[in-house]
Amino acid sequence: MDLVIARPEGLYCPAGDFYIDPWRPVERSVITHAHGDHARTGNQHYLAAAPGEGILRSRLGQDINLQTLAYGERLVHHGVTLSFHPAGHVLGSAQVRLEYQGEVWVASGDYKVEPDGTCAPFEPVRCHTFITESTFGLPIYRWQPQAQIFAGINDWWQANVAAGKASVLFCYSFGKAQRILHGIDASIGPILSHGAVEPLNRVYREAGIYIPETLYAGDFKKTDPLLRKALIIAPPSRRRQQLDQALWRLQRRLRQRLDAPARHAAASRRRPGVCAVRPRRLAGLAVGHRANRRRTGDGHPRLGGCIGAPSAGKRPGRPGLHHRIR
Repeated sequence: MDLVIARPEGLYCPAGDFYIDPWRPVERSVITHAHGDHARTGNQHYLAAAPGEGILRSRLGQDINLQTLAYGERLVHHGVTLSFHPAGHVLGSAQVRLEYQGEVWVASGDYKVEPDGTCAPFEPVRCHTFITESTFGLPIYRWQPQAQIFAGINDWWQANVAAGKASVLFCYSFGKAQRILHGIDASIGPILSHGAVEPLNRVYREAGIYIPETLYAGDFKKTDPLLRKALIIAPPSRRRQQLDQALWRLQRRLRQRLDAPARHAAASRRRPGVCAVRPRRLAGLAVGHRANRRRTGDGHPRLGGCIGAPSAGKRPGRPGLHHRIR
């Protein structure tokens, strides 16, 4: 019996009668982290790792029916022993460990094996079957070391300050923005953050994560001389919206683009994580990209085989394609 199968509502555990990061509203949901493609409104009950409570309530509503577990704490539900373990992705991110009748499965959620100081680092969890996210699973993805990325951002910002130009970085409001803020040299100049970023900065600070002082970008006019020294953090979705004309004009004028540190494990860094887990079977969860959505038809992720796994490992008649690791 497979502990996790794919249903239209999402990844489902039949023995425990709950879903992991469901795509549609369900009665019982187990949430790996608070990004919008994993945590959605409408579920009757949420279960998540305790460090992610503040973010989940901030994004889904303070009154959601949320139960939390500390990392490593165990909960038995319908005979299934469930626990959360750090995924190293964003604040509160967790892998879900399921144990039932001697079988252990782990659903990774999004994870990253390189520690960054903004969340608990990735913890390898031994299991029989490992369901790995594979957002950047192709071998073409190779991330630069984060120290090199931050050095590049600092040099770029410092050069713009010397030239009297504002520096604008577009990055996701949850996770990527805080990782950049945590890693940059805040002594270079003032830091302004968009209204979608600032509330999440407060949640990180309340969790004890170092985030330098930031100012709300909406309090400043585009002619303010402070902008000529500032680093402005804004989400990509705001690039062309009328409410952010000042930031959009700055971006058009500067035409500055920088690669920011990755939040997901690239193929080259996912392999050490999988090897540390040492599963007998590996299932890849392909999500998010348009090409994948076209191939799967309805836009929902599918459980599939990992790159390089032997085709002989297919198990016909199952909801997902699992590969046995030798």
